[in-house]
Amino acid sequence: MRWEGNRESGNVEDHRAGGGGGGFGLGGRSIGIGTIVIALVGGAIFGINPLTLLGILNGGGPPAQVQQGPAQPPPADDRMARFVSTVLADTEDVWNQLFRQGGADYREPRLALFRGSIATACGQGQSAMGPFYCPADQKVYIDLNFYETLRSRLGAPGDFAQAYVIAHEVGHHVQHQLGITAQMERMRGRVSQAEYNGMSVRLELQADCFAGVWAHHAQNARQILEQGDVEEAMNAAARIGDDALQASAGRAVVPESFTHGTSAQRQRWFATGLKTGSVKACDTFGARSL
Repeated sequence: MRWEGNRESGNVEDHRAGGGGGGFGLGGRSIGIGTIVIALVGGAIFGINPLTLLGILNGGGPPAQVQQGPAQPPPADDRMARFVSTVLADTEDVWNQLFRQGGADYREPRLALFRGSIATACGQGQSAMGPFYCPADQKVYIDLNFYETLRSRLGAPGDFAQAYVIAHEVGHHVQHQLGITAQMERMRGRVSQAEYNGMSVRLELQADCFAGVWAHHAQNARQILEQGDVEEAMNAAARIGDDALQASAGRAVVPESFTHGTSAQRQRWFATGLKTGSVKACDTFGARSL
């Protein structure tokens, strides 16, 4: 991926030195790339829903007051932080343009770097959950050690695979901006758990599609893709499918428990966004077949 020398975002907060701050409030649910937990003891990998891990919360309310360590920009010599800042800036450029074309303003998310755990407006975030987005404070959270997990534990190396992770979480921010997340939250308690899991799958697949939309427009504007980049992202999407995660953990594959979609579905919707560059093409909620 061609990223060096491109603009870096000013919306990155580095909380790694502060250890995540003090107490936390419960203001909304987080949404993550793959709800991946790495069991450090035993080394097992299994899928788990961070909506549950972060507590039984009511979304849509005002952000809770959160005590975090002092936010500061990442150091200039931190290459991985620079990479993340550059990818975030690229998503800002794309989504600002697309929102303007639709006659709306795009409110850029912030991205928080942390280690281990961090207090968020959606509850206590943990590195083991993988990267996630908190609608209550409109922040993407990531422990950069996740990228080593992505490469070594999940078998998804490559810088564009890493960029796909950020773009997916920004896709959840776009959903929040469009009111899609709030509409889904209003259905909680009105439908069965299996039906709600199905809605969660559609939400996650749409975020995958939005990641593809970003890649489409970034490539057209700045020619960011190098040979093998798309394959890296498709491989990452496959590795974090619900069926792949359950199978890799030695568990039975139970479709009714899926919250993010199968490997094939995640690849298909990322490819849809990448090919079309169209937000309308990402209507997973209206699609008869995923």
